[in-house]
Amino acid sequence: MRSLGDALLTGPVVLDGGLSTELEARGHDVGSALWSARLLRDDPAAILAAHAAFAAAGAQVATTASYQATVEGFGAAGVDEAEARRLIASSVALAREGQGAGWVAGSVGPYGAMLADGSEYTGAYVADVGVGDLRAFHRPRMALLADAGADVLACETVPAAAEAEALIAEADDLGVPVWLSLTTVVDAAGLARTRRGELAADVFAMTVGVDAVVAVGVNCTDPAGVRSGIAAAATSDKPVVVYPNSGEQWDPAGRRWTGSPGISPDLVPTWVLGGARLVGGCCRVRPADVSAIAAMIR
Repeated sequence: MRSLGDALLTGPVVLDGGLSTELEARGHDVGSALWSARLLRDDPAAILAAHAAFAAAGAQVATTASYQATVEGFGAAGVDEAEARRLIASSVALAREGQGAGWVAGSVGPYGAMLADGSEYTGAYVADVGVGDLRAFHRPRMALLADAGADVLACETVPAAAEAEALIAEADDLGVPVWLSLTTVVDAAGLARTRRGELAADVFAMTVGVDAVVAVGVNCTDPAGVRSGIAAAATSDKPVVVYPNSGEQWDPAGRRWTGSPGISPDLVPTWVLGGARLVGGCCRVRPADVSAIAAMIR
């Protein structure tokens, strides 16, 4: 099978949607600090079924249930290190079986996801956690997912330039293909910025010439802000990945989504014409939404 990087050079590829959203809709509790990663231990068949549902909807890439799966996070839940490492690696096999003939992206969530306090939407922790510390935090999981056979690592929902720098450096050292996806907002001038406030264009420029990075873009961003993210990605020399959330807002205190969903498949052609090559959805985007996205791309 062609590499995902090669496929993105020839045309759009359909990504899956919100795995945790789908699991929750199927009646599973994803409200703990481990989020969907809890089911790697407690109900792996549920994860497999969710992957299969997205594949049936037209997703060509399955993203593993490892966004919030870390040795530290499992340890806080009473899981020893060896078992935590096994569970993280198992996320790749589950995605592979559920996806079938497509690609598997090993999800590498930000440091704030492990904290389970919503700080991946602020990036506040980079004031105290430096690039070196972030590299050390991400390295084990990135290596585990790569060794387990992931086709690419999805370094996603990155809220700050410092964390992007750490992930790019680790990818380069490991020599594994990754995509770098920022969670962004749009400023008064219409420019995409990280949740920490840096210009997304400056962050994407850091990937120029880094062969390990096969795509850059935005995720868990309001659909209305995607085009600003695509414009910012022009500072890189990579294909663009976009997978926004539904347009609702996450309330970390109440641990719930608020507002009305706003993603529309009618936006997809504008994203593709703007340069997007890997297109899907993030939180609150379900198989029916992915099916509509796939139909628009076809």
